[in-house]
Amino acid sequence: MNATTVAVDLAKSVFQLAVADASWRVTETQRLTRTQFERWFANRDVRLVIMESCGSAHHWARWLTGLGIEVKLLPAQYVRAYVRRNKTDAADAAALLEAARSSDSRPVRVKSIEQQALQALHRIRSLWMGTRTSRINALRGFCR
Repeated sequence: MNATTVAVDLAKSVFQLAVADASWRVTETQRLTRTQFERWFANRDVRLVIMESCGSAHHWARWLTGLGIEVKLLPAQYVRAYVRRNKTDAADAAALLEAARSSDSRPVRVKSIEQQALQALHRIRSLWMGTRTSRINALRGFCR
């Protein structure tokens, strides 16, 4: 089967795929493990993969780009508006297709490993500063 667009809802161990044709209609849905996910793309002609941006999405985007597939990462707040039913993996994958079709959604650039590592350092520093401030304020309250 030749798919043009695939929306992927990432999870820890299972990935939900919504396969769309050229007219953006969902023709197939799949629920795959990590190894099945890797094998699935080897047997398909995929033009575009759409994912919700998160830490693991950048990893998979780099991997798919290495296979020659175009990847579009969308921010979660853009996708959330298109979820019609209850929040399930299948509904999220269908919402990804709708959000990608929308012209006002701007994709996130795929980060390199170095960029992700630097971002992690900044987040850790921010957390340390928050806990430091919290402890100082607690001590200040105890001393009164």
